[in-house]
This record gives sequence, structure tokens and C-alpha cells, in this order.
Amino acid sequence: MFTNETFAKLQEMHLGTMARQFKAQLDDLQYASMSFEDRFGLLVDAEWAARKSNHLLRLIRNADFSIPGASVEDVEYLPDRHLNRDQILRLASCAYIQEAHNVILLGATGAGKTYLACALGNAACRTCWWSSPWPGARGRTGST
Repeated sequence: MFTNETFAKLQEMHLGTMARQFKAQLDDLQYASMSFEDRFGLLVDAEWAARKSNHLLRLIRNADFSIPGASVEDVEYLPDRHLNRDQILRLASCAYIQEAHNVILLGATGAGKTYLACALGNAACRTCWWSSPWPGARGRTGST
């Protein structure tokens, strides 16, 4: 049976999401009919998803974007902005990082350069690229 000691051990091993999900499984009768492998798979999936989400949030927070919620999907392609949707989507793939190319954004005040830069930085974080201003810090991130 699930005890406070087991919960404390999972917390000590930094498996808090798994501990909470396991406790929720014990409290919910719908999981009783599932096999051990299926239930364990759900626990591992929940822990993995939480760690991936935390990693992404940490990358975005450490990048210190002036607009942390900016996303390429929310860019408005108004006619007066003269934005090329295909080019923005190509930049969002972050291939330019792997090819060691730079992106220079030019435009009038209020045109959305900062938003676009933050959106591209967020895209880089989502594809697990560092968003560091220091060239030596760029590269693929390791698993955490």
C-alpha cells in the first residue's frame, strides 16, 4: 500500500509529479482495472512531460526575453508590415542556428522587431536550442 514513507522517498528522489500522480491513481478507482505496466507508463509519461515543460520554462526564463510569451504562431502578417510568412516560418524552424547564420531585423519604430526576435527566441527554446547572447554558449542542450 502507498505510505507517506514511499511518498517522501519519491519526493526526495525529485519525482514529485510521479508521486502525486501515483497517489491520484490510488484514489481513483478507474485505474484499478489497468495493468501495472499501463499504470506505470502513465506515471512515467506524467513525470517526463512535467520535466520537459519545466525545462522549456527554464530556458525561456533564463533567456530573459522582453516579451516571454511571444510566439511565431501569433505574428500578424498585416500588409503594411511587409512580412514574408514563408521566411518567418523558415526562421522558426531554427535551421539558421545549425548553419551558424545570423538574423538581423530591420524596421521602423513599432514595427514589431522586438516581438519577432522574442518569438524566434521562443521557437529556438521549444526546439531545445540555447538562447544565449554569448556565442560560446550556443548549441544543443543536454537532457535534464
